[in-house]
Amino acid sequence: MSCKQVILVRQDLKLPKGKLAAQCSHASVDCILKSDKKIVEKWKAQGGKKVVLKAADERELFKYMSMAENEGIKVALIKDAGHTVVEPGTITCLGIGPDLEEKIDKITGKLKMV
Repeated sequence: MSCKQVILVRQDLKLPKGKLAAQCSHASVDCILKSDKKIVEKWKAQGGKKVVLKAADERELFKYMSMAENEGIKVALIKDAGHTVVEPGTITCLGIGPDLEEKIDKITGKLKMV
């Protein structure tokens, strides 16, 4: 049973690549810190698979956050500090997992990669 982590990124913000990478990193780290250590160790041993997917807007992030939480999957909603590109408090992305790939795919399996 393989594990993975998914990061959903808002497409309506049109973030520059560097900003996008930083926000995804925040989401990944925050999720790992919240997750069960046994799942994190299993995920790391399998190579730490991460997939970055498109979400249309903030509303869609909240929809997927709710779905993941309902399945017991750890999430991290990222709000930017607002020092560079976006206004303070702007929600930029959502980290999901790591957790079992099949659980995450039930929720995000139809989304397209960034």
